[in-house]
Amino acid sequence: MKLFEYEAKAIFKEYGIPTPNGSLATDPKEARDITVKINAPVAVKAQVLVAGRGKAGGILFANSPQEAEKAAEKILNMKIKGVQVPGVLVEEKVSVKRELYFSVTVDRSNRCYLAVASSEGGIEIEEVAAKTPQKIVKLFIDQVYGFRSYNARQVAKRLGYGGAQMLDLASIFLKHYQMSVERDAELAEMNPLIEMSDGKFVAADTRIIIDDNALYRHPEFKKRQFEEVELTPQEHEAQKIGLAYVKLDGDVGIIGNGAGLVMATLDAIQLYGGNPANFLDVGGGASADMMAVALNIVLSDPNVKVVFINILGGITRCDVVANGILEARRRVGFTKPMVIRLVGTNEEEGRRILTDAGIHVLDSMEEAAKKTVAVAKSGG
Repeated sequence: MKLFEYEAKAIFKEYGIPTPNGSLATDPKEARDITVKINAPVAVKAQVLVAGRGKAGGILFANSPQEAEKAAEKILNMKIKGVQVPGVLVEEKVSVKRELYFSVTVDRSNRCYLAVASSEGGIEIEEVAAKTPQKIVKLFIDQVYGFRSYNARQVAKRLGYGGAQMLDLASIFLKHYQMSVERDAELAEMNPLIEMSDGKFVAADTRIIIDDNALYRHPEFKKRQFEEVELTPQEHEAQKIGLAYVKLDGDVGIIGNGAGLVMATLDAIQLYGGNPANFLDVGGGASADMMAVALNIVLSDPNVKVVFINILGGITRCDVVANGILEARRRVGFTKPMVIRLVGTNEEEGRRILTDAGIHVLDSMEEAAKKTVAVAKSGG
């Protein structure tokens, strides 16, 4: 789950990490009132979950409440990469002496957290790594001992700081790590982390991505002011009912049980010249109702010409899947052709149920993938 900047900054503040004074506004008048309270020049920042908002004109500066109102009106009426801006963060403009970068993320290959820092903040960290890799500081965090005060001081020193500033910066890094772990963040980032003209530090822009698998520990994220508007209607629907669905840009709908099987199915479709329209994993114990809902989601995509259902019955019984397919036909109708591969627990019964209903079933994944691609290329 991606958090909006205003949501992320609220969490940063909870952990005592300095952020600019500001508030969320959903209309121009609110932006003006917030600027009056701040009583200083402000930055008006679009709250969207897509990258590149600054280059798209989604961050404007204002020296008065009237200017802030006009800036908010302009931003709230724009779309950034096709996403309508639902609100703006109005916050005090900070004086910049130096821009830094700091993040804590999950390094899956090394099975640990990774702290990344740079003296070149304000731009994409990938760009810094490509152009000036010597300015990237990486620290793999021990899973047992965690990120300790001496680790934080080490990173601050490598960014060129000493004395009281080094200690201030190290304190921010420690709080950042604590926040990342306690909030189950896959990524928590400050970019830029600004050194101001008075020598203090402030997180001018923040980003947090929460591990979806840990959301049950964070009920505070269930009710949000703004939805994740970059999601497609199908992704929204799948998210609500707990299905793992990702929209792709092809024309072959994919349903499988188990992430590994679904990934292999996508590979098979591409191997034979097809283009997957989605990733959809119904899980290891999908009920007939869940199969019906999954089919409804996939068939609601107008780009889908054919649906490939690939089931390897283990926990999920093939007869249950078969009944789910028939239930989906009863509810929404089969408006598009399907290719079904069904093997595993109770496969004979599952095949019988579908065959009696006039639906052909295959047992070879390769044969089914070839058939699916052929159907898609024929126009469905």
